[in-house]
Amino acid sequence: MHRTRVKICGITSSEGALAAVEAGADAIGLVFAESPRRVDPAWARRIVAEVPPYVSRVGVFVDEAPGVVADAIHSVGLDTVQLHGREAPAECAGYDCRVVKALRVDARFCGADVEPFLGKCDAVLLDTYSSGTAGGTGARFDWALCHEVPDDIPFVLAGGLDPTNVGEAVRIALPYAVDVSSGVERRPGEKDTMKMSAF
Repeated sequence: MHRTRVKICGITSSEGALAAVEAGADAIGLVFAESPRRVDPAWARRIVAEVPPYVSRVGVFVDEAPGVVADAIHSVGLDTVQLHGREAPAECAGYDCRVVKALRVDARFCGADVEPFLGKCDAVLLDTYSSGTAGGTGARFDWALCHEVPDDIPFVLAGGLDPTNVGEAVRIALPYAVDVSSGVERRPGEKDTMKMSAF
């Protein structure tokens, strides 16, 4: 049985990044879309410079122009991009790094929602559907729906995770990785060291 990887998203400072790594994070997420956790490329570059080797650096984008994403990959030093908007399968291919496509899950979610992305991205991320936002709601969905994901693509579980429920979520959903942001914060954009360690 594999060890479930952990991504701590919405990192906004070098101190937050280093605390996430110290807590055991396999990846940090830098949000380039409109959000209380947004960082610009220059600031993200400073954060990434402090992150040790073997910790993945993930850039989160929402319906961004491919050229802007490509520029950020190279100027910031991203290992992975997470496309969190309405990007079509064809828009997930062609980047010079790994690609994770976020899908918004509601009660109607099924394997057919994932199939168009097979072969177009390296993993999918399942987050809770909300009509008003692309993600980061802090709300959870029915983790049993994760079993709809085809076996031939890794998936990342997100949405409403925190130190009190992540163990149960992993047991039910059996994800490749989990992704947390608001569940380990004091306030939006400010991570809590103790919550990250507990997670």
